[in-house]
Amino acid sequence: MFFKKFYFYVLIILFGTLNLQGAKFSKQATIKPTLIQQGKSKHWCPICGMSIKKFYKTSHGATLPNMKKRQYCSIRCLAVDMQEYNISLNDVIVVDAKTQKLINAKDAFYVVNSKVKGTMSKVSKLAFKKKKDALEFIKKYKGRLTTFDEALAMARKSLEKDIAMTLKKRQKKMYPMGKKLFAKKCPKINPLDFLQINHLKSALKQNCKPLKPKQLQAVALYLWEVKRFGILKQNKQIIQVTKDEKCPICGMFVYKYPRWAAQIFYKHNNHEHHFSFDGVKDLMKYYFKHKQNISKILVTDYYTQKAIDGTKAYYVIGSDIYGPMGNELIPFKNKNDAISFKKDHRGNKIIKFNDIKESEVYDLDLK
Repeated sequence: MFFKKFYFYVLIILFGTLNLQGAKFSKQATIKPTLIQQGKSKHWCPICGMSIKKFYKTSHGATLPNMKKRQYCSIRCLAVDMQEYNISLNDVIVVDAKTQKLINAKDAFYVVNSKVKGTMSKVSKLAFKKKKDALEFIKKYKGRLTTFDEALAMARKSLEKDIAMTLKKRQKKMYPMGKKLFAKKCPKINPLDFLQINHLKSALKQNCKPLKPKQLQAVALYLWEVKRFGILKQNKQIIQVTKDEKCPICGMFVYKYPRWAAQIFYKHNNHEHHFSFDGVKDLMKYYFKHKQNISKILVTDYYTQKAIDGTKAYYVIGSDIYGPMGNELIPFKNKNDAISFKKDHRGNKIIKFNDIKESEVYDLDLK
């Protein structure tokens, strides 16, 4: 009887150990990861700021309409970017969880609902180039075999719940930690100066006192999701954009890019309505086709971040500063600011609103 009980307990321990091993599957790269983004910010996801290397085996990549490449920690963050950008599904790539090489997502075999924890989601989604590798993974970690299209559909369907789950965790721990560390270890940094959280994170790594990876992420999240929102909410002199407003030219959510926001207002009888844009370039593309009944044009002064009269502003063309859609017309209320900016950022020329040519606007997309 004693030996039967002993054998039973041994089996329980062994079974538990096997389960624990399943839970310990590492998503971190064990080889040198292939990073497709450019610059010092390439190490982090542009949506959530998480380390690509740490979550390499769930990372995905895509090419935006402006030909810039982005790499995400997960299919969940890819799904977030797809709300804004018209990303071709045929161009999406993913890391093979077995070989850790980049493969075409459309051709991959996905395993969902395994014992491995999800990345930015409750449900894990890992891809494999070969079906037999996916099936071997299922034998060890459970889960279900499916396609990229279904895995993406699952990510999109659970997106709202996953975002709410992530926000709850951040509010409890990451935001308070980031606030304390920012005050203690970092210089004054304006989160409005950055287009993406990974750009901000790169600046923090260079300018703050040494921070551990989790600490760096906490500071970045606090600045990007708390401080940045607070600044926008308090500043009544900036262009006001609601979260559901999309640029009618490129389809991007304008509120994400307050530094570049611009608006055209139209008046019909006693009614006034407006369109918001993620930069002067897209505003001008729209303006050249819809010049009638305009009541006012607002653009964002590059230095002060205040809303200014677009028809009276000075614009620098051909500088080394890029907006959300690449090369931009950079607006200023004061001519001296435009002159200074042109000198500091190798601009080609300064121009007034009425002198902007349609051909010059479209030429910016070719540079």
